Amino acid sequence: MKWYSHEIADVLEELAADPSMGLSEEEAAGRLATWGRNELPEAKNDSPIVKFFKHFHDVLIYVLLVAAVITFILQHYIDTGVILAVVVINAAIGFIQENRAEKALEGIRKMLSVKAVVLRSGKRTSIQAADLVPGDIAYLRAGDKVPADLRLFDAVNLQIEESSLTGESDAVEKKTALLPEETVLGDRANMAFAGTAVASGAGAGVVVATGAETELGKISSALAAVEKLQTPLLKQTAAFGKLVSMIIVLSAVALFLIGYWLHDYATGELLLAIIGLTVAMIPEGLPAILSIILALGVQTMAGKNAIVRNLPSVETLGAVTVICSDKTGTLTKNEMTVKSVILESEEFDVGGVGYSPEGAIQKNGRNVSVQDQPMLERFLICVKTLNDSHLYKEGDSWKVSGGATEGCLLTLAEKADKEIEIYPLASKIPFDSSYKYMAALVREGSQKWIYVKGAPERLLEMIPSAERGYWEEKILDHAVRGERLLAAAVKPVPSGVESIGHSDLQSGFTLLGMVGIIDPPRDEVIESIAQCKTAGIRVKMITGDHKETAVAIGSKLGIGVGLKAIEGRELETMDDEALAQAVNDFDIFARTSPADKLRLVEALQKQGHICAMTGDGVNDAPALKRADIGIAMGIKGTEVSKEAAEMVLVDDNFNTIVNAVKEGRRVYDNLKKTILFILPTNVSEGMLIFVSILLGATIPLTPVQILWVNMITAVTISLAIAFEKLEPGTMERPPRKAGSRLLSGYSMFRIAFVSILICGGILWMNTVFTARNYDAGTLQTMTLQALVLSQLFYLFNCRNESRFALNRDFFSNKAAFFVSGLLIIIQLGVTYVPFMNVILATEPIGLSNWIWPLLIGLSVFILVEIEKWIVNRVMGNRLERKSEKGDKGGR
Repeated sequence: MKWYSHEIADVLEELAADPSMGLSEEEAAGRLATWGRNELPEAKNDSPIVKFFKHFHDVLIYVLLVAAVITFILQHYIDTGVILAVVVINAAIGFIQENRAEKALEGIRKMLSVKAVVLRSGKRTSIQAADLVPGDIAYLRAGDKVPADLRLFDAVNLQIEESSLTGESDAVEKKTALLPEETVLGDRANMAFAGTAVASGAGAGVVVATGAETELGKISSALAAVEKLQTPLLKQTAAFGKLVSMIIVLSAVALFLIGYWLHDYATGELLLAIIGLTVAMIPEGLPAILSIILALGVQTMAGKNAIVRNLPSVETLGAVTVICSDKTGTLTKNEMTVKSVILESEEFDVGGVGYSPEGAIQKNGRNVSVQDQPMLERFLICVKTLNDSHLYKEGDSWKVSGGATEGCLLTLAEKADKEIEIYPLASKIPFDSSYKYMAALVREGSQKWIYVKGAPERLLEMIPSAERGYWEEKILDHAVRGERLLAAAVKPVPSGVESIGHSDLQSGFTLLGMVGIIDPPRDEVIESIAQCKTAGIRVKMITGDHKETAVAIGSKLGIGVGLKAIEGRELETMDDEALAQAVNDFDIFARTSPADKLRLVEALQKQGHICAMTGDGVNDAPALKRADIGIAMGIKGTEVSKEAAEMVLVDDNFNTIVNAVKEGRRVYDNLKKTILFILPTNVSEGMLIFVSILLGATIPLTPVQILWVNMITAVTISLAIAFEKLEPGTMERPPRKAGSRLLSGYSMFRIAFVSILICGGILWMNTVFTARNYDAGTLQTMTLQALVLSQLFYLFNCRNESRFALNRDFFSNKAAFFVSGLLIIIQLGVTYVPFMNVILATEPIGLSNWIWPLLIGLSVFILVEIEKWIVNRVMGNRLERKSEKGDKGGR
């Protein structure tokens, strides 16, 4: 039932509620049994054990486990132990990095009020909010948290702060009259919603919804139902894993058939060769190194005020194509600010933003002396005297208790160059939306005055009609700027007047002036949005605020083409096709509901966009969770929004998102370079085994030696790539496409090219030294070192995918040289430390035997740099020809 669209008498009858007696304890107990407690369902989480074993659910891990079983059956227990250790280490890394509880629903549950004042059996009583039931009569007063959804039947100056639920920047004044059925959530002034806070006044209402049925509960249900999408990286790595596993299985079958039918290998030896091939071709160290690179990205972002709560989200930032941003508290400060004062003969600008009294009242860039401006001083006295708010400092920030609009008027008065007086009130008419003004009778010396403050259109009715034209022009002028206007007027009255009523406000007033109020954009946001555009990222504003305000803010920020905007009520009537068109045509969405935000994010994702959603309110939580990456505000964001998001901005600074995107692109580039670096090791090892079996030769490496090479290169020299800096021009290129492959065609060519170089060099070396009757242990040691040194030289090729390795940034990454030195020390230990000789079946080799591994490694480095030069020349010529064709077409 749409409670807001029914008369209160009908609502009370429907709920069998009595506003004079309330429910009896027996009736309340019965309804509690029927409807359940006024609580939200708790989130269900997997146990730590289940979470840990989920990290074994990977095709490549299954292949490794099969290899471990076979080695165990063949009694190669060291091989079994090493393989299982690699599997467990990878699972442990994934578990540690990803182990966080799902707290979003718990955060919403904590927003419900703990206590509630209700009418039971004719008596007001305080009960646990969880015991509220539909039909209860509940009372509200300033400072309360609304305990359930209420249909109000009494509201005395009642204002409720709903920004966390609806996105409305100012406290909403409540009334009791019924509203049309099509009224959107943010305009339902006769309702009070669970989890919101009473800013001022008092009221009473009948409980119409509790627990999961409240608007807050609907968000909770939507949040629980939202399917969290896989990040682009996880999709790419999953597809990559399936491809590798398919290649491994086909290669193993082909290897077995060749070895068994062509060369008559013993079954046990052939199985070991197949295991060696399997272990060789699986990049065991890749999951660990990817996790480490992402973790380093998390640390870097934390140092730049962006806390990332999910490792793959680091990389997702680099792929973002659209940022959907809430307005209030994200693009704006969520602090009402007076920007202009309009008097009858002149206007003044007001410096500063927010509630901080820093700034000054100026004209033509110069500070104004209030002493020299009697009308300005009288105006400031009026708006400060007619004020129920309180301005105070808490820590380093200024805050307001009471209405935000009245709070910014106090800030305005504090910016004057002298103390503004407050006159005692002899009589007062409080503000009410039905008449849209607040008035008071004040004494100033021997003279009494009526001060009135309120909506300009109401105060214009109190002044002579001949004076209204000037002010109406000013109202239009400032409304176009997105300023919300508030006026103040004064009228002298005889000293014998002791009280005032509405009849005293009909005429005879002098309009002192008006103020233009805005929720100011954050200073840094304009530049950040411009950077997003340069990087090919589209910014969309999705807000619960009014259309005119959203368009004005969008104009200042540079959001929107032609400053078009669309409202939530229009979105609600659209089917999926129309919505898809709307998300392309519009960048500003006003008066949106939580469901609208979620639909918009889903519509963008269906079109292939990688979508980031920023927000700070409860109403943002489902969209934050659904988005490819949700970004919550750390200072003004609710706990719900923070728990639903993958990233939290510590400083609530939109510019931090741009820095995070840069880091995300750097991380992804380095991930690709790492894969480009690691895979030639695996492919060349697999080629060595396959070609050896094909030729009927001795297998050049044992499974344990292969595992060692794979892991030692992954956890040492490949780590250096994680520290590579952002390459020039990274933020001038568009985001990568959502469906792009992890490895491009050129990357596949590079991997094959390097693998052939390494495999060919080692086979040639083995052929030479086999002919010289070198023993198998020495030859295996030389092969192992040739593989490692080839990767060491190749590291410096991979630091720049296409640029010449020996450039001006060659020494910029100190980690590359540190890990290179560490790897050399470790490999010397593998060769000359006795217990390492036992574990890895290596032997000490002479100095002359190091020449060949070094020559193979150096050859790989030189030939790859030549290949880069050739490819750059070819690509450069192609681009030049395309450019020439474009010029001809243009002419």
